Amino acid sequence: MLTRPITRSPVLVLLFAAVFAGCQSNSPKPDPAPAPAPAPKAAEPAPASVVESKPVCKDEPKTKSKKTTTAKGKEPVEDCVPASKAKAAPAAAAPAAPTAAAAGGYDLSKNKPVTDSTKVEAGQGTQVKGINDWQGEISGVPAAGSRFLKVKIGMSQQQVFDAIGQPSDQGAYITGKAFIPFYFGSDRSRWEMVYKGQGRLIFSNQAGFGAGYYLTWIIHNAGEGASR
Repeated sequence: MLTRPITRSPVLVLLFAAVFAGCQSNSPKPDPAPAPAPAPKAAEPAPASVVESKPVCKDEPKTKSKKTTTAKGKEPVEDCVPASKAKAAPAAAAPAAPTAAAAGGYDLSKNKPVTDSTKVEAGQGTQVKGINDWQGEISGVPAAGSRFLKVKIGMSQQQVFDAIGQPSDQGAYITGKAFIPFYFGSDRSRWEMVYKGQGRLIFSNQAGFGAGYYLTWIIHNAGEGASR
């Protein structure tokens, strides 16, 4: 039996090629690569908070409140600080007591300031021993640079004049000791000197029949007037 060789017609070849090309065009195409995600933006720094001073409001009943309206979703802001929460201002520091060196060599740490020299009583100040064993007293607190820091208990009137000058007013008076029969001790009479803006110096007579006066009381008073 004779076999006939198979021959390919050019028309069939072209038709087969066209069909094959159409199948290739209808095949699914791969998805394009996704675009890279944008880099996240750097967080912006939060604005610095500004501390605002708020007035102190009076405490009110809990049913009432004074608050400022803000945007929805935010906590309301109080427009004042309750008096119960307000911090008390620090109290002014008390003036430091003068040291012995700043008080003419005397320890006056327990003394209180004097504002009226006429109301000062004996025994309220600091008892001290001065020149030639004279017993005396110092009242009040010396101001910075006070001329009285140059004088000492037991000084004579002339020594005080030489140290700080003449007073703005002065005068003498007697004490209760002058009425004691046969008493010839010291302090039967006194001599008072007033120094404006400084205070007062009180001198006592010496024992016996001498005419001299010696400093026995120093009253520091920066508000002292010019007369007794």
